[in-house]
Parts: sequence; C-alpha cells; structure tokens
Amino acid sequence: MSELLAKIQQFAELVGPNVYLQAAIIATVFIFAGKIADWIISGIIGRIASRSSNNFDDQLVGLVHRPVFLSLVLAGLALATIRIGLPDAPLFITLGILKTIAIFVWYSTLNRLLALIVRALGRNSDSKVLQTGMLALLHNVMKVVLVALTGYFLFLAWKIDVTAWLASAGIVGLALSFAAKDTLSNLFAGVSIIMDAPYKTGDFIILESGERGVVTDIGLRSTRILTRDDIEITVPNGIIGNGKIINEAGGPSETHRLRVAVGVAYGTDIDHVIETLQQIAADNPAIVHDPEPRVRFRMFGDSSLNFELLGWIAQPVDRGRVMHELNCAVYKAFEKNGIQIPFPQRDLHVRTMPLAETPRS
Repeated sequence: MSELLAKIQQFAELVGPNVYLQAAIIATVFIFAGKIADWIISGIIGRIASRSSNNFDDQLVGLVHRPVFLSLVLAGLALATIRIGLPDAPLFITLGILKTIAIFVWYSTLNRLLALIVRALGRNSDSKVLQTGMLALLHNVMKVVLVALTGYFLFLAWKIDVTAWLASAGIVGLALSFAAKDTLSNLFAGVSIIMDAPYKTGDFIILESGERGVVTDIGLRSTRILTRDDIEITVPNGIIGNGKIINEAGGPSETHRLRVAVGVAYGTDIDHVIETLQQIAADNPAIVHDPEPRVRFRMFGDSSLNFELLGWIAQPVDRGRVMHELNCAVYKAFEKNGIQIPFPQRDLHVRTMPLAETPRS
C-alpha cells in the first residue's frame, strides 16, 4: 500500500507543486479507472454472460459493476484526502467516513447476492437443501454472519479495539449457552436435519408419540406438522432429532402400501375370495397398477380364514380415504357374492343348575 501511494504521489507531482491540484488529479484518475472497470464488467463481460442459457450470470454482472465503480471512486477520494495532508483528526474522520460508505456498499451488494443465490437454489428441484425445506433458514444464518462481519469491519475502519468486545462476547455467549441449552439443542438438531435429511417439506411422517401428518415447515427451532384433522403440531427439533421418525413418503418412491385384513368363514371357496378381493382393488382408481395389487392367505384363525389385500397408492395422504373405500367395497362385495365374514362365538354349556330354594311359610 505504501508503494502504491508513493507511485501515485510521484505521478501527481508531475502536474505541479499544488497539493489540491494533485489531489484532484488522483481523484480524477480513479474515477476514470472506475468507469473503465464498469465498462469492462457491464459491457464485455455482460455480453458474454448474455449468451448463456440462464440469467443468473446476467444478474450477477448487473449486481457487481456498480460497487466496483464506487469502490474505485472511494479509493481515489481517500488517496486524494491523504495527499492533501489534513491534520490527524479531520483525516481520521474523513477516511473513516469513506471506509464506512465502502463497507455499506459491499454489505448491500453481498446481501443481494445471497438473495440471488437463494433464488437460484430455489429453482433447482434436485437441491438437497431445498428438499429439506431449510433454504430460508440457511439464508437467515448467512445474513446474520454478513451482519457480524459488517460490524467487525466497521470497528476496524474506526480503529476500535475489538479484543475486549470479543472477550465480552465470549463470556456472554458462555452464559447464554447454559441459559438456552434447550434452544441450542433444537438449533443443532435443525442443522442435523439439514445434513441427514430424514424428511423434507411435504413428506408424511409419523412421530414416536403417534402423531401423523404432513411436514409444512422446518424452522430454526421446530418442525410444524399438519394432521389430517387440520391441526398444526409444533415439535421441537431436539425431540425429533432424538426420537424415531417414520417417513411414509421416504424411500425410492412416494407410493404407500395399504393392508386390508379380512376373515372368511371356514368352508368358503378361497379361490373365489381371492378373485373378489383382486377385483375390488382393480375397481378402485386410487390403487396403482405398478406394483400390482395382490391377495395373500395369511393364516388359519380360530374362527376364520384370514386374508390380506395388499395395494399401493400414490400418496400416503390418501391412506385414510382409500382404506374407507376398500373396507366398504369388501363388505358389499362379500355380501353380494355370499361370502360370509364370521365373528367370534362362544358356546356355553351348563351341566348342573342350582336347586331352587324352598319358600318359607
């Protein structure tokens, strides 16, 4: 930096001994350099970026060219101020203001760049971050980091010693970690959900406590589930991270298998039962044909022959409705075809009867 200042000072001295004229020349040169950089970025690089199939690079060029120009202008003003040779206090204030403006310019640029990256990831349906529903969370975390870095560079710009601040922040952070250990546990569990991705927004899950519903939001502290009763359940991420979660929409496909168990009376034609159950599955439009539905003879029960109709549906959310339709169809079809559904019966045999008491006179 000192060598650059020396070369710029030698160049400025060529116009004469007037320091104000030299400062004006320095500022003009940097403004001119900023214009050239702006023309290169928005003109040459912009035309190259416009040939691509997506508009991400076009938006990136449009975002970067202005702060680059302003940075060169502010650098020229700072060097011109140094060349004038102001007293220490005015020089410190002027340079501090120029550095502060540059910091805020780049903060605004990086903030918009984060939003641009988030939108680009949002259009990528294969993004694992998007599938977990944590894209907004990551965006917020990155914005917090950006604000912290902005504050750090502002301290440096005004030559404020940050050592004491960092030490105080460490003590405060230690105290808060004990006071908010549950919140931190939920936060780390949320990060674990991002990395492991046991479920994503839109999945149908069953909690260890028995609640079942679709995941509507995965937040910093908790996960929200909407049940079939249209009741929203908010579960802390720490509980989900330490519990057993059944993801009915997980696996290679979102299809879900239904099991309709039914018993028929002994002596019933089992081939007729199998054909009837297969026809019931074929007549229901919610049952998919790949894989095909099937019927299994499971066991000889105490009072019935136990069968099970197995069929797949496209979405787990339809399980309750399709089970209702299949149960109704089984009952009607069995009644129509004369297939008896037995029920438990017990015969009571009385060997002796108690003697009746003789009435007293």
